Amino acid sequence: MPSPFTITLIVIVALSILGLPIGLAMIAGSVAYLIVSGQDLAIAGEQLLQGLYGSYTLLAIPLFIFAANLMNLGSLSDRLLAWCNALVGRYRGGLGHVNVASSLVFSGMSGSAVADAVGLGRIIINMMTRDGRYTPAYAAAITAASATIGPIIPPSIPLVLYALVSDTSIGYLFLGGVLPGLVMAVVLAGMNGVLARRRGFPVETPVPLRQLPKITWQALPALLMPVVLLGGIYSGVMTPTEAAAVAALYAFLVSWLLYRSISARQAYDAMLSSARSMASVGILIAGALVFNYVVTREDIPSELRTFMATFDLSPLGFLLLVNLVLLVLGCLLEGGTILLVIVPIFIPTAQALGIDMVHFGLVVTVNIMIGLITPPYGLLLFVVANITGRPLREIIREVWPFLIVLIGALLFLTMVPEAVLWLPRLFGYKG
Repeated sequence: MPSPFTITLIVIVALSILGLPIGLAMIAGSVAYLIVSGQDLAIAGEQLLQGLYGSYTLLAIPLFIFAANLMNLGSLSDRLLAWCNALVGRYRGGLGHVNVASSLVFSGMSGSAVADAVGLGRIIINMMTRDGRYTPAYAAAITAASATIGPIIPPSIPLVLYALVSDTSIGYLFLGGVLPGLVMAVVLAGMNGVLARRRGFPVETPVPLRQLPKITWQALPALLMPVVLLGGIYSGVMTPTEAAAVAALYAFLVSWLLYRSISARQAYDAMLSSARSMASVGILIAGALVFNYVVTREDIPSELRTFMATFDLSPLGFLLLVNLVLLVLGCLLEGGTILLVIVPIFIPTAQALGIDMVHFGLVVTVNIMIGLITPPYGLLLFVVANITGRPLREIIREVWPFLIVLIGALLFLTMVPEAVLWLPRLFGYKG
């Protein structure tokens, strides 16, 4: 007879193939484990409730989602795009650079790659494809690629989840994401510049420099949001969860009172949309919490650590192996599943090898973001395909150059830990 853990995996895979959400499949598989191993079924409920309702950190997720939805409804996105266009639109392939720059700025507010692609994506893709200046497939590809910056620059929902499973400081993880996000933006803008020259993309009409102060002033309330958010965290005034609440309130007040760009009905709809998004995330977290009990009970992390020890891997060798595994899994699995189920299995081995947990967290998060544009799963590819109405194969053909430079950025961040840890250490991190 198969072992209880084998039965658990069979149940999870079978139910997932049949179309059950992965979170519910993990709960069902874990319940099957409890039944076969003769344990009390109440353990599943205990793990679920203690994990979901005992974690103050998790409150940050729905608040960041709500803030992002409010910004997408209001005119903050339009003002940010106008400001980015004034800064970088004057160069060859200018709207591609605007795409990357706007994602970089917007990522300091939303913490979600999908929110970035859906909110800014619709506007910037329309700008790029107007009058045939860029092909819809290229506009979609660079939009999907630049949206991967969203959860790297703080705030970041995936980093909140990583903090949950690794017991790492959210504040230092947020600081650690700043330079990697900038590196990703630089390599994407560089590839856009190369392709722009090769394909003869147009140069936009430069915005007169005398208009820049006015455009900056109009965008200033939106640009101040990351300052309010991160300033509150690193000054010690707010915890990250409290900062998420302030971010949501700030987005609401700016959009409603200052810009007057949303109605009470739209704000209510944003709350409903945020609740639905959090429900799907919550089911996934619940499934991971129960399944992680099974993994811990079976001592899978220790077995993996023992197995890895037979290869005598160095810390860098282990990180490169983790990169390879996660890049492959990113082609097949949703990012939240990888972060909540797969990554915790690697954490004990990483700690045993002396790998810094902030560095490890950013490496795996960048991996997961790259998975969002990796065929055949590539959630962001489906999002932008829906926006443009173009066949997925056309977008995949255009996204490869951006995928390659992002993998190059990942290797740089893997081999140079100081690119992640320099800023946290500047603020007192001792890891």
